[in-house]
Amino acid sequence: MPNGIPAHARERLKGLRTAAHATGVFTSDFSVNEFLLVRKAGFEPIGLCMGTCVYHVGYQFGSWSKNQELEVLSKAMYHARELAMARMRAEAAAMGADGIVGVKLTIKRLEWDEHLLEFIAIGTGVVHGEGHKGFRAHDGGPFTSDLSGQDFWSLLHSGYRPVEMVMGSCVYHVAHRGVLSGMATVGRNVELENFTSAMYEAREIAVERMQAEAAAAQAEGVVGVDIHEGSHVWKPHVIEFFAIGTAVVPLDQKIAPEQIADPMLVLSVND
Repeated sequence: MPNGIPAHARERLKGLRTAAHATGVFTSDFSVNEFLLVRKAGFEPIGLCMGTCVYHVGYQFGSWSKNQELEVLSKAMYHARELAMARMRAEAAAMGADGIVGVKLTIKRLEWDEHLLEFIAIGTGVVHGEGHKGFRAHDGGPFTSDLSGQDFWSLLHSGYRPVEMVMGSCVYHVAHRGVLSGMATVGRNVELENFTSAMYEAREIAVERMQAEAAAAQAEGVVGVDIHEGSHVWKPHVIEFFAIGTAVVPLDQKIAPEQIADPMLVLSVND
């Protein structure tokens, strides 16, 4: 699998529509509206970019009565996603894309083994119609973004561009309550402060790591941040907090706030 791209993927990339292959086809997971707005923004979709990683996630024991991050699991979850993202980005680079729009990063549990998880990254590779290389990421490779086609168009027309999908992960063990403390709260309205503290801290760690990635990408900020929570295949009281968003920077000619068009309310008539 040279450069992380399997042989069948290399064959698929050869059939995509490019400037050198005008009779090829493009593939995309855009909706019709997304497709039109991405084109209106000056970009052409080339093809679907995919990356996958099947990862064996082990187990790290934590203290029964202690709130603590399980660093081995945090690193495993982050590394597996990073491998999937890197392979997706390698496909985008191989097809000559300037970036990837609408990236979806998902996790699927496999039936072969309860500790096996498949990490999947998929999005649509796009190229600027005028070959403008100023839309590339800070390292010169394709940018990545989980923005929809509509949000991508809105971002560009507001004077910003996406640079990189940034993420942070924290797998955390939430301490168990003792029998006495459990009995003391029976029938009472009371905050469980150790649980509150654990959930608060774990989210903060995930967001802080995402923020550090944005700083490393030389971004001005992060938009569309989402925080996912999941227990995956672990024991009770072990939960992952995963923060993800799109890091952005201003375009060469930054648009003044008063020049940004007002958003329009659109009501769908579909069922």
